Amino acid sequence: MLDVLGHPPAPPAPQGAPHLLASLWTGLGLPPAALDQVTLTGPAAVLPSSFAVTVAAQASVAAAGLAAWLALDWRAGAAVAQRSRLRVDSWAAARLFGSHLQVDGQTPPVWDPVSGLYPCGQARGAPGWVRVHANFAHHRDRLLALLGLPTGALTPREAVAAALAGWSAPALEAALMAAGGVGVALRTPAQWAVHPQAVALAARQDFTLPVQVRRLPTPPGQPEAPPRRWPALQGPHAPPWQGLRVLDFSRILAGPVAGRALAWLGAEVLLVNGPHLPNIAVLPETSRGKRSAVLDLRAPGDAQRLRTLVAGAHVWLQAYRPGALEARGWTAEALTRLRPGLVVARLSAWGQVGPWAQQRGFDSLVQSALGLNHEEAEAAGQSTPRALPVQVLDHAAGHLLALGTQVALWRQQQEGGSWTVDVSLAGVGQWLRQLGRTPRDLALPPLSPEGHWQDEASGFGPLRVMPSAWDWSAPWATPWRPAVPPGTDAPVWASAP
Repeated sequence: MLDVLGHPPAPPAPQGAPHLLASLWTGLGLPPAALDQVTLTGPAAVLPSSFAVTVAAQASVAAAGLAAWLALDWRAGAAVAQRSRLRVDSWAAARLFGSHLQVDGQTPPVWDPVSGLYPCGQARGAPGWVRVHANFAHHRDRLLALLGLPTGALTPREAVAAALAGWSAPALEAALMAAGGVGVALRTPAQWAVHPQAVALAARQDFTLPVQVRRLPTPPGQPEAPPRRWPALQGPHAPPWQGLRVLDFSRILAGPVAGRALAWLGAEVLLVNGPHLPNIAVLPETSRGKRSAVLDLRAPGDAQRLRTLVAGAHVWLQAYRPGALEARGWTAEALTRLRPGLVVARLSAWGQVGPWAQQRGFDSLVQSALGLNHEEAEAAGQSTPRALPVQVLDHAAGHLLALGTQVALWRQQQEGGSWTVDVSLAGVGQWLRQLGRTPRDLALPPLSPEGHWQDEASGFGPLRVMPSAWDWSAPWATPWRPAVPPGTDAPVWASAP
């Protein structure tokens, strides 16, 4: 669409973080008076992007923290809560979203050399772009086998680029998904809007609210779960989620960020890994504050151990693609039969419904499929697609999932019942697009972690990480758990029920 002078219309000005926080908060039915307890500081843009990535970072971090203030209010009383004001600075939130990490003084490699964006289709007269994700060896090898290249780490990126010249972007996307690989065709926003997955999501979700909190129907023959009576907090400086038990089934970034946020708020978060599943290089950073166990759900004994854990849990947090755990019987309905009143929090790439619901996906792929990379490049005046400066979909989704989990717990203690919380990277991407844009912010310099590192001991070695972006006026004494490798802890609860 063109304006009256025949020029493309300017992108709408972005909403400020206070407005965005208020819309999230009131949209979830939370008490507006609580917004007086939070102060947002810093400029509206510190990250180089035409999208409102800084605003999204600051608002999502603040919302997750303010939800903990609600728990403090009902569990410790108004007098304690009123002393606990929250400040979130935009610089701190943006640095946290950068996933900055050093282990033993070294920055671990985050991307496999084969991962990334490629032009394709030149040899077929159908030029386009694809983005592939090869950070896990089995995903890389499925791509290489499809392209007729030798599998393994020795095949160079140049060979992949040459092979992709014979593939159109849509054909590569379809073939790679059918082979269990991970990659998408780059799209424009208009192309994504008519994609069947976008249509399916739009029919179900209101993308002005990127987190969905729903009460589950009570299974036939099972009594309704009563409101949970949480005990008063123990000690004058107890964290708001003292005694909360969270089972964390997540491995990549958004889900682990949600679990880390709840751990920082005082919950006992038990990260559960499979012995056969790979992890990414930022595991030491996202494991901070958690215990870490290994269970093989293919083994009957470990499946029974998990049932015991579920019976004592308050939250089941999962970030595996929809259908992966459900195929083994771990559906929301089955889980809430084991533990009436459970909150089932689910993170997905493409959403819980639609033809792509069970497809693998990551932040970088969702950016490409939704047209965000196309729009960012267009705003920069360049022909090569341009990624956002941080993995904002992952980090915002993680904090929004932590927010929604706390909202469900808040409602459960009032109304009873069992609850689901759903956040998708695609939904967060569409939400980000609706926040407005300022192309001039593309000229901002990259954000450096230097001068802001926090040193921590861990089971992986000495860490340098970014601290939490929550600045509380009356900090609580959260028992800190250093990050540890998978399998360090026994698959049992350490805290009292």
